[in-house]
Amino acid sequence: MILLPRLSLILPLALLPALAGCGHDKAPQALSTAALAAVVAHPGAPRTALARKVDDLFADPTLGETRALLVLHKGQIVAERYAPGYGPRTPLVGWSMSKTITAVLVGLLVSDGRLRLDESAPVPTWQRAGDPRGEITLRQLLQMRSGLRHVESATPAGDADTVRMLVLDGRDDEAAYAEAQPLEAVPGSKWEYSTATSVILADLAARALTDSKDPAIRRQAVGDYLRTRLLDPVGMTSAVPEYDAAGTLEGGSFIHATARDWAKFGEFLRHNGAVNGAQIVPSDWIRFMRSAAPHNPGYGGQLWLNAPQPSGKEELFPERGARNIFACVGHLGQYVIVVPDSELTIVRLGKTDDPKRAALVQKLADIAQLYRPD
Repeated sequence: MILLPRLSLILPLALLPALAGCGHDKAPQALSTAALAAVVAHPGAPRTALARKVDDLFADPTLGETRALLVLHKGQIVAERYAPGYGPRTPLVGWSMSKTITAVLVGLLVSDGRLRLDESAPVPTWQRAGDPRGEITLRQLLQMRSGLRHVESATPAGDADTVRMLVLDGRDDEAAYAEAQPLEAVPGSKWEYSTATSVILADLAARALTDSKDPAIRRQAVGDYLRTRLLDPVGMTSAVPEYDAAGTLEGGSFIHATARDWAKFGEFLRHNGAVNGAQIVPSDWIRFMRSAAPHNPGYGGQLWLNAPQPSGKEELFPERGARNIFACVGHLGQYVIVVPDSELTIVRLGKTDDPKRAALVQKLADIAQLYRPD
């Protein structure tokens, strides 16, 4: 290798392609101290390989900006790393991972008998005689097949219902904006991803807990119930939910928590709604969330599944992993990925634009594939 540059000065130019063809693989760069320090001594997978896969997420600019990465194996943290300015105590927004928390909140209310899965969703404006939206059920809302008109994203961004609802004309009463939309399809007949659907679910949770329209009372009712029935039992003590001006939980986008607490939520889902043997929400509810919705085998109940998407744009990695893998997925590359067969939970938080997301997901698949089922 040292002599090759000198030889190239005297070899005929015609031989250079041949030399290139018999070159050597580039030796991998040595891992930094920080990269190795991010992985415990015995992580349940090859330590150096895991450290390198974690390092790739922070070092490769084509993947966007990784701010936090956490890997749990059999309930123990085996890898943990943060970008400068972030750390174990930094709450980070979950974006659409918040939807999965909202789904568990609804499951608790169903188990309490306050909501019913297969009856008309109790939105007052839908209950008027002759309103076809009265046929929409809670199950259909959870599975993103309400049939309500919705544009999740658009160019320009301000044309999207999601943007209008969250930050423009609908922001003061997001549920009113979402619930005012007409049907564009027969309820249950079409799958369409919709942040507005999750806002409707959050509004139904508030209505199930209080008759008051006072925003402060609605916030208090939902906040207390969410904290005592879910967040505290799971151990998500850092979690900060946001509410709109009408007192509705912004359950489609704006729940913040540390990477460690997002990992606890993933473990809670991996254990089918139990924490240390205590059942927080009925296991059947988590199984429902993990079951494929009609019209999309890659989506459950506010939860993504490891199966092909009808659109062809994969959210996870069905070609590289078992079908029982599932994930909370949020805007700009937020992930809580659960691999049940390997007893694995992977959390990645950061900022990655859509064109780079597919490559990022494959890097997370690389980490998952270092672990094999026992």
